Amino acid sequence: MTEAILLVGGKGTRLRPLTVHTPKPMVRAAGVPFLTHQLARAKAAGVDHIVLATSYLAEVFEPYFGDGSSLGLHIEYVTEDEPLGTGGAIRNVASRLHSGPDDPVLIFNGDILTGLDIRRLVATHEETSADVSLHLTKVTDPRAYGLVPTDDKGRVLAFLEKPQTPQEIVTDQINAGAYVFRRSVIDTIPAGRPVSVERETFPDLLSAGAHLQGMVDSTYWLDLGTPAAFVRGSADLVLGLAPSPAIPGRCGDRLILPTATVAPDAKLTGGTVVGEGAFVAEGVRVFGSTILPGAVIEPGAVITDSLIGTRARVGERSVLTGTVIGDGAVIGPDNELRDGARVWCDARIPAAALRFSSDQ
Repeated sequence: MTEAILLVGGKGTRLRPLTVHTPKPMVRAAGVPFLTHQLARAKAAGVDHIVLATSYLAEVFEPYFGDGSSLGLHIEYVTEDEPLGTGGAIRNVASRLHSGPDDPVLIFNGDILTGLDIRRLVATHEETSADVSLHLTKVTDPRAYGLVPTDDKGRVLAFLEKPQTPQEIVTDQINAGAYVFRRSVIDTIPAGRPVSVERETFPDLLSAGAHLQGMVDSTYWLDLGTPAAFVRGSADLVLGLAPSPAIPGRCGDRLILPTATVAPDAKLTGGTVVGEGAFVAEGVRVFGSTILPGAVIEPGAVITDSLIGTRARVGERSVLTGTVIGDGAVIGPDNELRDGARVWCDARIPAAALRFSSDQ
């Protein structure tokens, strides 16, 4: 296997304000754009040619990754004029593939952090002579996902979208967002219109008698679609719980990027990342959080499970828990922001303006 398609066209609306200025795959996780981790893992699995299917803020990708040679890859870019969905995006880049009709083509979604054994998925695809093979993972609560029941040999029996009642939950296996397509199957996807691979392509193939193979791999898996999940994924990469060859430093309790400044008595734990040019002052405590490049954390601030945007500022003694601060925003001193708070890019919160508890 030498080719892959990476679907990176989504708007990342669930991640706003992180994605106001930055497409979701380019938001930094463990010190580098998240897409870097996916590209590095594909390279490690033997992929050498990757086509990026881009749409939202498409102009950001190529200036950063270029032709891919710095990663040992050949990267091409195809931009959708109008959003085409997952299946439409796959079909839209088909002309850039070099594979023969029966060759395997790996397909990734651009927002999944996973420890998937990519080589094993491809081997399963070839050993079973499948038309499409899907990475499946098991989850405790499958109601938010598409269920994929299989027979005792792993052959897919059905696709069941987001069950709502206990009777509908017939399996704990879900579509984990990585696939291997027989090259010729990609050409059967309708061209030039939006197509959902999950809701249209896969069910249609199943109805037509195609062989769809599921492979359960329950190693690390996380959908980075929400701010809380993205912060967790970045911390897990730093802690070494999620695998990646692209982490720019040693795994451990914290990752401090070059040119960042951290006061000697600041306490950084739980997989915290401090980006280039960021400043963390004395007495600051940060747990499991991401501080993006150029951000400033003033003395005595306490930050937990949060993401601080590029060039943002958190004032003295402010306490942030489960919070996202957009690029360039300023949180004045003595504020308290709690779970789910999202401060938009360039917003200003005055000193002691917002609290969830007494100021005493």
